Parts: sequence; C-alpha cells; structure tokens
Amino acid sequence: MRARRLTGSLSALVVLTLTAAGCGLSGGSDDNGGATAGGCSVDKGNVGSGKLTGDVKGKITFQTTNLKKDFGKYFNGVIAAFEKAHPGTSVKWIDDPGDSQFTQRLVADAQACTLPDVVNLNVNTSIALTKAGYLLDLDKKAPGSGEPFGAPVWKSSVFADASGAKVHSAYPWYSGGIAQTFNVDLMKKAGLDPAKPATTILGMFDDALKIAKVSDGKYYATVANPIWRIPADWQQMGVKVLSDDGKSFTFADDPKTVAWVEAMTKMYKAGAMPKDSLSSNQDASTLYAQGKLVYGSTNPNYLRFIQQNNPSVYKKTGVAQYMLDDLGHTVGAPQYISVAATSKNAATALSFAQFLTNAQNQLAWAKDPNVVIFPSTTASLDDPFFQSVKGTDPFSEARKIVAEDRKTSTADEIALSPGELNAITAQVQLAMQGKKSAQDALKEAQSKADELLKQGS
Repeated sequence: MRARRLTGSLSALVVLTLTAAGCGLSGGSDDNGGATAGGCSVDKGNVGSGKLTGDVKGKITFQTTNLKKDFGKYFNGVIAAFEKAHPGTSVKWIDDPGDSQFTQRLVADAQACTLPDVVNLNVNTSIALTKAGYLLDLDKKAPGSGEPFGAPVWKSSVFADASGAKVHSAYPWYSGGIAQTFNVDLMKKAGLDPAKPATTILGMFDDALKIAKVSDGKYYATVANPIWRIPADWQQMGVKVLSDDGKSFTFADDPKTVAWVEAMTKMYKAGAMPKDSLSSNQDASTLYAQGKLVYGSTNPNYLRFIQQNNPSVYKKTGVAQYMLDDLGHTVGAPQYISVAATSKNAATALSFAQFLTNAQNQLAWAKDPNVVIFPSTTASLDDPFFQSVKGTDPFSEARKIVAEDRKTSTADEIALSPGELNAITAQVQLAMQGKKSAQDALKEAQSKADELLKQGS
C-alpha cells in the first residue's frame, strides 16, 4: 500500500491558490517603480534576471514543520555551525506544528509579506507559492546550485511560475522513501514466495486474490480505501493522469486505469480487504502491526511503529524494492526548502538554505537513530552508511534498498488537491461496491475532478 509519506498538511490549498495567485507576480513593479514579489515590495535583486548578490550577514528566520520536538539538537547544531562559519549572522528557528491550519498560516504570512526567510514546504504549498511569486527563482538567482542533488530528483523538482514556465523554486530535502513491506509468514501461508514479491501493481493485486482464498477472513492483503493509492498507483503504471498543460485530467482515457479499478473491485469482493476499510482513513500500519495484513505501509519510517508496537510482527517483516511497473522508477514527494522572494536578507537566507541541504548536513541527519529518512544529495546516498549496511533486520534492509532507489527516483509525484482526491476516490468506491462500472466511475471522477481543477482547487 502506498501511504501518504511525509509531514505537512494538504488541506486548504484552495485558499492559497485563489487568494495568493491574485497578488502581484514575481519580477513586477510597485507603484513607486520598485520590485515586487507576490504583491510585496522587495529588493530588486530578489526578482528578475541576474544572480543574487549580497553579504551573508544579519538576521533571518527559518521555519520547519513539526521537527523541533524530536530533532532540536540536530537543527540547533546546524544553526550554530552556520553562524560560526558566517560571523554576524543570526538564525531564528520557528517550528510549525504541521496541523490542519499549516497552509492557512503560510498564506497569512505570505500575504502579510512576512513569509519566513527559509521555509520547509510540502509539494502542494510549493506549487501555489511558486505560482504566486513568493519564492526565490533558484535558476536565476542561484544558477548551478542544484548540482549536489541527484540528477533525477533535481530535474523533476520544478513548479510552474505565474507565466506557466517550470522553475526551480525549492531545494529537494528529505523523503521517507518507498519500499514494499510484507509479512513473510502470511505470504508463505498463501503460497507466495517472499523472495519474489510482485514487480507490478496489478501483479500485487493478483497475489492479493490468492491471499483472500486461503485467509478465510483471519487476515487480509491490504486495506480497501483507494484514497491511499490514488493517483500514485496510476502514475507508477504509466497512466497519463494530467494533460501536458496541466489544465485537465486524462486518467479515464487509459485502459490501464480501468483495469486497475476492476482489479480493486475484485480484491474487495473476494475478501482481500477488510470490508469496513473502504471508507476508513486508517492506513495499513495499525492493522499490519496487529498481524492482520500481509502488505504494510510503503514508508520505511513505519517500520519503527511496527517494531515498537509488535516486535514479533517486525521480525516477520520482509522488505523489497517497490514495484517499478511501466514507469521504470519510483516517484515521491520530498519535503522542500525554499527561500522567500520577499526576504529582506535574501543572500543570507539562500546561503543558509544551501548549507542546510548540503550533503554533509543531510547525511548527519539521516544517521540519527530516531529517524528513517533519505537524503536528496548524491554524495549522501553514496556514503557507506547507506552503501555498506551490514544488518539484515527490516530497518537495515530498507536502508539499503531505498537508498539505491533514491538515485533514480523523481520528485514529480502528481499532487491532487483534497477536493480532487476525494471526488475521484468516491467514484472508485462506488465501482468497488458494484454500484457502477469501472469505466463509468472513472468518467464521472474525471468530470468532477476537471470541474474542481477549473475552479482552481
């Protein structure tokens, strides 16, 4: 199961898109002939063409999302090291709780021209803030600064600006990684070989039917709610989810999507999924930890939850490369670090953003025993910490498998608004219950999603 993998709220994107996009655009002019970014008056050097210049000194604010409680020592160390390397600088660290009001708070900050100088963003918020002109254009202001990052993840970490042009407005930071996790004993009971897990989405669905035949309701393959799999499965299968211009959905036009819905329906009817999980928002981690699911979360970080809550299940857990399917590589939505185009001290903010995301600092955090994350820089992933793992426990296996996967993984995961995701999911749920054909459900889902897309949701 492909669970949502990262911190940060996806809610209230409609507020951000509709309100922020109406502001002045990056590179514009105010009434006095000065520069504007996102409707805020800024230094001319922050926008337009030309590399950002200026002394690295003075005060900046740095905002993370729900990280201070567990990783205060690490971040305070990074800040202290930066300040020592750049005398005269001061970094004030703010940690947002990352609750359902996360996006609204950023909207308010952006519109008040007080967006933190360096800010930790998720993909949806990066999309909207880039479109509204609130983030520094790194291609223009810091050319070549993407070199430390893995080529696939950097190339795909682009967002459309107000003109529709794709720009780098954020540095890819950490991700949870993607891998298959499964209960080895339960797979064997179903006659499946844990050493040869499925290599395609539909192949895994076929295995789920085999599990349903022998489990007799005592355990299941996975959870039923398709909200956890849309549109990640489709993208992995090579389905064209959006048109090239991003203005309309196209998933209903692909026979592979129909096959996917029909397979989900078969699994649900066959008992491969708990019936009461069709509309439940509970992901796989809890049921898997109870020994009631064959397939666990795809986020390796959940292995800690399993280890803490049911060590016996943890010992039975196998880890394998995620299904590459027709796409040939995985996609993910890393957390990002951006510099506010509205920063009054952009040179210092940019320098700190680059320092925070450099290979040394990313690797140091990845080595923290309290976190299972994967860096975005090539040098970090090539370190012996990832390449010479000696253990055979699930954590160690995940570290080896996912670190290698990160070298080819891209960051262009399709980001649906909550409204779009819910509209599509509702139709698929009807098909799974036998109330609609797969094709009719997908056509209606696409129509509803298109309406929301046109409304700017």
